Amino acid sequence: MRVPLPAAFDRFDAVVDQAWEHLRGNQLVDRMFYLASDVGDFGLLWLSIGAAQAAFGPARKIPAAIRLAGALAAESVIVNGGIKSLFRRERPEAAEGRPMHLRQPKTSAFPSGHATSAVTAVLLFTEVATPWAPLYWALAGIVAASRVHVRIHHASDVIGGLAVGTVLGHMARRIAPLG
Repeated sequence: MRVPLPAAFDRFDAVVDQAWEHLRGNQLVDRMFYLASDVGDFGLLWLSIGAAQAAFGPARKIPAAIRLAGALAAESVIVNGGIKSLFRRERPEAAEGRPMHLRQPKTSAFPSGHATSAVTAVLLFTEVATPWAPLYWALAGIVAASRVHVRIHHASDVIGGLAVGTVLGHMARRIAPLG
């Protein structure tokens, strides 16, 4: 079964893509977004932050890192094995090619797994007040936006991923609360 997305999504995506176009081709912007897209693969950025917190933070960070790894594993199964198979949306085409190498996913475009894992992770990182919260949210925004910049996702895929990540992050907080 394939669930089609409304035509309004395509129109929205075309407007966003056109507005984004002036940023593409800028070497500094390209490097930032391609790097963000790379480190967002498989939740690597978020798992690295969780591991660093567990290694160098107070002992209570170890259970938080384990919870993060479990939540991101569940997020990947739910998104890549479940939700994406319902939509099977085509990814955008990079007609002129990409200026930098990037892994080409084989799953559906909708929703963005990078956006989903970013929000899921940041909601877990910020469950307890932290002065790092603005940095975490900024990183999540950059990782999510990178997928539009590198033309691996449409803007609506990213928004869908942000929404799914919000639900999954709150579910993880409820299912496995910290202390």
